[in-house]
Amino acid sequence: MVGTHAKKKRLSVYLEPQLWKALKTQAARRNMSDSLLAEAAISAYLNPADARSDGRLATDAALQRLDRRQARIERDLSISIETLALFIRLWFTSMPGLPEGVAAAARAQGAERYDRFVEMLGRRLAGDKRFQADLERGQDATSERGGAPP
Repeated sequence: MVGTHAKKKRLSVYLEPQLWKALKTQAARRNMSDSLLAEAAISAYLNPADARSDGRLATDAALQRLDRRQARIERDLSISIETLALFIRLWFTSMPGLPEGVAAAARAQGAERYDRFVEMLGRRLAGDKRFQADLERGQDATSERGGAPP
Protein backbone atom coordinates (compact mmCIF):
# COMPACT_ATOMS: atom_id res chain seq x y z
CA MET A 1 0.00 0.00 0.00
CA VAL A 2 1.02 3.63 -0.26
CA GLY A 3 3.58 4.84 2.28
CA THR A 4 2.61 7.27 5.01
CA HIS A 5 4.61 10.17 3.53
CA ALA A 6 2.71 10.27 0.20
CA LYS A 7 -0.78 11.73 0.05
CA LYS A 8 -3.41 9.23 -1.05
CA LYS A 9 -5.39 9.88 -4.23
CA ARG A 10 -9.18 9.83 -4.29
CA LEU A 11 -11.04 7.37 -6.53
CA SER A 12 -14.77 7.15 -7.14
CA VAL A 13 -16.16 3.84 -8.33
CA TYR A 14 -19.60 2.48 -9.03
CA LEU A 15 -20.39 -0.98 -7.68
CA GLU A 16 -23.23 -3.38 -8.28
CA PRO A 17 -25.63 -3.44 -5.30
CA GLN A 18 -24.64 -6.98 -4.21
CA LEU A 19 -20.92 -6.09 -4.42
CA TRP A 20 -21.54 -2.92 -2.41
CA LYS A 21 -23.39 -4.92 0.23
CA ALA A 22 -20.57 -7.50 0.40
CA LEU A 23 -18.00 -4.69 0.80
CA LYS A 24 -19.99 -3.12 3.64
CA THR A 25 -20.48 -6.49 5.35
CA GLN A 26 -16.80 -7.45 5.16
CA ALA A 27 -15.66 -4.01 6.30
CA ALA A 28 -17.99 -4.18 9.31
CA ARG A 29 -16.91 -7.75 10.10
CA ARG A 30 -13.24 -6.74 10.03
CA ASN A 31 -13.88 -3.49 11.86
CA MET A 32 -12.29 -1.40 9.13
CA SER A 33 -13.43 1.34 6.78
CA ASP A 34 -14.89 0.57 3.34
CA SER A 35 -12.08 2.57 1.77
CA LEU A 36 -9.33 0.66 3.58
CA LEU A 37 -10.87 -2.70 2.64
CA ALA A 38 -11.27 -1.63 -1.01
CA GLU A 39 -7.66 -0.41 -1.04
CA ALA A 40 -6.42 -3.72 0.39
CA ALA A 41 -8.47 -5.70 -2.17
CA ILE A 42 -7.19 -3.64 -5.11
CA SER A 43 -3.64 -3.91 -3.82
CA ALA A 44 -3.99 -7.68 -3.43
CA TYR A 45 -5.38 -7.95 -6.96
CA LEU A 46 -2.63 -5.83 -8.52
CA ASN A 47 0.23 -7.25 -6.40
CA PRO A 48 -0.64 -10.82 -5.34
CA ALA A 49 2.88 -11.53 -4.07
CA ASP A 50 2.77 -8.51 -1.75
CA ALA A 51 -0.67 -9.50 -0.52
CA ARG A 52 0.59 -12.90 0.63
CA SER A 53 3.34 -11.25 2.64
CA ASP A 54 1.01 -8.64 4.19
CA GLY A 55 0.48 -9.78 7.77
CA ARG A 56 -2.94 -8.20 8.17
CA LEU A 57 -4.32 -9.88 5.06
CA ALA A 58 -2.89 -13.21 6.19
CA THR A 59 -4.46 -12.70 9.61
CA ASP A 60 -7.80 -11.84 8.01
CA ALA A 61 -7.63 -14.97 5.86
CA ALA A 62 -6.81 -17.08 8.93
CA LEU A 63 -9.72 -15.51 10.81
CA GLN A 64 -12.06 -16.27 7.92
CA ARG A 65 -10.93 -19.91 7.94
CA LEU A 66 -11.51 -20.09 11.69
CA ASP A 67 -14.92 -18.48 11.26
CA ARG A 68 -15.90 -21.09 8.65
CA ARG A 69 -14.56 -23.89 10.85
CA GLN A 70 -16.54 -22.56 13.83
CA ALA A 71 -19.68 -22.41 11.69
CA ARG A 72 -19.18 -26.07 10.67
CA ILE A 73 -18.68 -27.06 14.31
CA GLU A 74 -21.87 -25.25 15.32
CA ARG A 75 -23.75 -26.93 12.45
CA ASP A 76 -22.44 -30.38 13.43
CA LEU A 77 -23.30 -29.79 17.08
CA SER A 78 -26.81 -28.71 16.12
CA ILE A 79 -27.23 -31.86 14.02
CA SER A 80 -25.99 -34.02 16.91
CA ILE A 81 -28.35 -32.38 19.38
CA GLU A 82 -31.32 -32.75 17.04
CA THR A 83 -30.42 -36.40 16.37
CA LEU A 84 -30.25 -37.17 20.09
CA ALA A 85 -33.50 -35.32 20.79
CA LEU A 86 -35.30 -37.15 17.99
CA PHE A 87 -33.98 -40.51 19.19
CA ILE A 88 -35.12 -39.82 22.74
CA ARG A 89 -38.56 -38.70 21.56
CA LEU A 90 -39.01 -41.80 19.40
CA TRP A 91 -37.74 -44.07 22.16
CA PHE A 92 -40.17 -42.61 24.70
CA THR A 93 -43.13 -42.86 22.33
CA SER A 94 -42.35 -46.50 21.48
CA MET A 95 -41.85 -47.73 25.06
CA PRO A 96 -44.99 -49.08 26.72
CA GLY A 97 -46.02 -47.78 30.15
CA LEU A 98 -45.50 -49.89 33.26
CA PRO A 99 -48.23 -51.24 35.52
CA GLU A 100 -48.51 -49.46 38.88
CA GLY A 101 -47.28 -52.52 40.80
CA VAL A 102 -43.80 -52.42 39.22
CA ALA A 103 -43.52 -48.68 38.51
CA ALA A 104 -41.81 -47.84 41.84
CA ALA A 105 -39.23 -50.62 41.42
CA ALA A 106 -38.63 -49.56 37.81
CA ARG A 107 -38.09 -45.92 38.91
CA ALA A 108 -35.55 -47.05 41.54
CA GLN A 109 -33.75 -49.23 39.01
CA GLY A 110 -33.86 -46.40 36.46
CA ALA A 111 -32.32 -43.96 38.96
CA GLU A 112 -29.54 -46.46 39.69
CA ARG A 113 -28.87 -46.98 35.97
CA TYR A 114 -28.87 -43.24 35.39
CA ASP A 115 -26.28 -42.74 38.14
CA ARG A 116 -24.07 -45.42 36.54
CA PHE A 117 -24.55 -43.77 33.13
CA VAL A 118 -23.49 -40.36 34.45
CA GLU A 119 -20.46 -41.93 36.14
CA MET A 120 -19.44 -43.74 32.94
CA LEU A 121 -19.96 -40.59 30.88
CA GLY A 122 -17.74 -38.64 33.27
CA ARG A 123 -14.98 -41.25 32.95
CA ARG A 124 -15.17 -41.22 29.15
CA LEU A 125 -15.09 -37.43 28.99
CA ALA A 126 -12.17 -37.27 31.43
CA GLY A 127 -10.15 -39.75 29.38
CA ASP A 128 -9.53 -40.13 25.68
CA LYS A 129 -12.26 -42.73 25.14
CA ARG A 130 -14.70 -41.14 22.76
CA PHE A 131 -17.25 -42.69 20.43
CA GLN A 132 -15.49 -41.17 17.41
CA ALA A 133 -12.20 -42.76 18.50
CA ASP A 134 -13.97 -46.11 18.92
CA LEU A 135 -15.35 -45.78 15.39
CA GLU A 136 -11.93 -44.89 13.97
CA ARG A 137 -10.30 -47.84 15.76
CA GLY A 138 -13.01 -50.12 14.37
CA GLN A 139 -12.46 -48.79 10.84
CA ASP A 140 -8.69 -49.24 11.15
CA ALA A 141 -9.12 -52.82 12.32
CA THR A 142 -11.60 -53.49 9.50
CA SER A 143 -9.28 -52.11 6.84
CA GLU A 144 -6.35 -54.16 8.22
CA ARG A 145 -8.42 -57.38 8.10
CA GLY A 146 -9.85 -56.44 4.71
CA GLY A 147 -13.41 -57.20 5.68
CA ALA A 148 -16.50 -56.11 7.50
CA PRO A 149 -16.46 -55.21 11.21
CA PRO A 150 -17.06 -58.07 13.67
